[in-house]
Amino acid sequence: MKSIKAFFVLIISASFIFISCSTVPLTGRSQLSLIPSNEMLAMSFQQYGEFLRDNPVSKNKTETAMVKRVGQRIETAVENYMAQNNLSQRLAGYNWEFNLVESDQVNAWCMPGGKVVVYTGILPVVQTEEGLAVVLGHEIAHAIAEHGNERMSQELLRGVGAVGLMVALDKEPEETKALWMGVYGVGTTLGVMLPYARTHESEADRLGLIFMAMAGYDPHGAPGFWERMASSGGAQPPEFLSTHPSHETRIQDLNGWIPEAMKYYKK
Repeated sequence: MKSIKAFFVLIISASFIFISCSTVPLTGRSQLSLIPSNEMLAMSFQQYGEFLRDNPVSKNKTETAMVKRVGQRIETAVENYMAQNNLSQRLAGYNWEFNLVESDQVNAWCMPGGKVVVYTGILPVVQTEEGLAVVLGHEIAHAIAEHGNERMSQELLRGVGAVGLMVALDKEPEETKALWMGVYGVGTTLGVMLPYARTHESEADRLGLIFMAMAGYDPHGAPGFWERMASSGGAQPPEFLSTHPSHETRIQDLNGWIPEAMKYYKK
């Protein structure tokens, strides 16, 4: 953690003169990326371990096996995709792990380094392995596209947020942990804290379709999953009031991306 503190001291003392940018795989979009990958992985592994110590892993062997099976197939697909696009270096330091955790929350998340949690509350919505592949493809795509780093970097560039994070790193580890958990949606319902921007969601939807297709799951199942999410989620605010695309827009976009994803589909 000392190296993390030193890094943020440097950022603040230099008044954010030097800003690092990277590119999201195959989208061409530049993204703010202030936090070095090794620091993100170190924080991820620490927070993931703490989360598993504090939250009960499911004892349902059948459901747990399904999560691990689908997760490992998505993992292989991601590794193949990155290799085919000369991006394998972006997976350096990854240590994949898939766990099913007992919770009523309809949610799942993936931290940097391939640290994945699926809550039992989302299983009635996914219904099948294909539905689970939609979820895991989407969440893993957020990590592969480094959306978490981008969100944390954006928080740093907000004057008060940057100072607040610096203080938290130095003297308030619980606040640092809360910020990290908020970024990755850990312990919150989807989109409650620091929700992904619409651009992030669209990138994750598109890349997630490709990942699930490469893993041998039919991308045509994705719109059906989001339709079930729409039915289970209750009222949703108008799209212009939300950082998430509306269910209707998301489903329309997914249908538009399916032909591209089908080029990767392997039964």
